[in-house]
Amino acid sequence: MNLVIESDDITDYLKNTMIIDFQNENIIELAKYLKIGVKSEIDLIRKTYEYVRDNINHSADVEGKVVTCKASDVLREKEGICYAKSHLLAALLRGMGIPTGFCYQRLILDDDQKNYLILHGLNAIYIKKIKKWIRVDARGNKKGVDAQFSLEEEKLAFPIRKEFKEEDIPLVFVEPDANIIKALNTYETVAELFDNLPQKLEKEFIKAYSYK
Repeated sequence: MNLVIESDDITDYLKNTMIIDFQNENIIELAKYLKIGVKSEIDLIRKTYEYVRDNINHSADVEGKVVTCKASDVLREKEGICYAKSHLLAALLRGMGIPTGFCYQRLILDDDQKNYLILHGLNAIYIKKIKKWIRVDARGNKKGVDAQFSLEEEKLAFPIRKEFKEEDIPLVFVEPDANIIKALNTYETVAELFDNLPQKLEKEFIKAYSYK
């Protein structure tokens, strides 16, 4: 799939923000730890991705009670849903000088409700050596989910099922979508959040892609 970047200015994908707060002391310390023994940027990206995927719990998998949003909060609580984990991965990589953006899919949350699609969050990372953006999904693996870092073929958590009208949104956003942030900051429990997951992006139209 050809990805469409929101901004042609690569430095936009390196910004520190209130949500992607890589100047936080704990994020800085973790980034230093992840750099130990790493010999190439690609290895560093892989190691960082796998750390977030494997060491930060997905709230749904552990019956989490805390809703996290800001990258530093995700790291402190060691949990978050897909959106929140993508915020932490972006913060770590941006803090290392590696351009990172945000991508989304529309997926069925429950196969018993095939008409109810919600947004799923993941990341796109710019790989300088191959001059290419790739998508990765740090959601966290479990039975039936096997996301991996790959430069060749995407290995995401959830392959799109077009027969159920699931959809890849081929846009690389500079910042997390506003509807995502609103949901994460509105609901106090994970149960409430899962009853109100966003179904569409706040940004309706960017470049050549129309999102409906």
